[in-house]
Amino acid sequence: MKLHAITILLLILSALAGCATKQSTADEIVASYSGTVTANLSGHWERDYSRGDDVNRVVERVFQQLQRYTPDPALANSRYGINEPSLSQRDMSHIIAIARLADNITSVDVLAIEQNEHDITVARKGDFSLYCAFDNGSASGPATDYGEELCGWNAGQFVSRLVLPDGVRVTHRFMVADDETRMLVSTTVSSRQANVPITLHRFYKKFDKPESEFNCVETLSMKRVCSTSEITP
Repeated sequence: MKLHAITILLLILSALAGCATKQSTADEIVASYSGTVTANLSGHWERDYSRGDDVNRVVERVFQQLQRYTPDPALANSRYGINEPSLSQRDMSHIIAIARLADNITSVDVLAIEQNEHDITVARKGDFSLYCAFDNGSASGPATDYGEELCGWNAGQFVSRLVLPDGVRVTHRFMVADDETRMLVSTTVSSRQANVPITLHRFYKKFDKPESEFNCVETLSMKRVCSTSEITP
């Protein structure tokens, strides 16, 4: 994981850790995803900026829903006998922090995916890669110092979930179109502190990666040498 990503995650996690509450054991255990590989995600993908969610509008919709269904008795209007819905400043801060994290995680504009019957690697330009290995019908992510990684296939979707400290969870769902030229990546970020998870949708289009203009060889004296013309070792 790149340093800037670690820093952002730690800052947001520290903001969410102030009022952590203990959840049941069943809620803390997240089963890994497994199943039959039914989709081919291999290839190079670039972000389609003409489609997808705007994080500000997503947060606005979340606030509107919570305002509608979360009345605050402290703001009861005695004159008319009704309660006016409200959100606490703490709730708003938690939701905004989760939204910031989701927006940062989904800012990747190029994906390079390598997939075979044994494993899948999702290389994300400017950020850390996602990896999942398949063995005898089960799926497993790599060991990491940053949290528990779970992965696998679910209803034709590749799913990768990272469980971070303090109950923050990041779940990616990769869904490829039937013609395998378009892909939707749905990312959900949730925490114990935020009332609702934040989900952002990002769309990608497959493209042919151009061949490098440089020819490179490894030499004993000069190590790696590259040139736009043919190189004779």
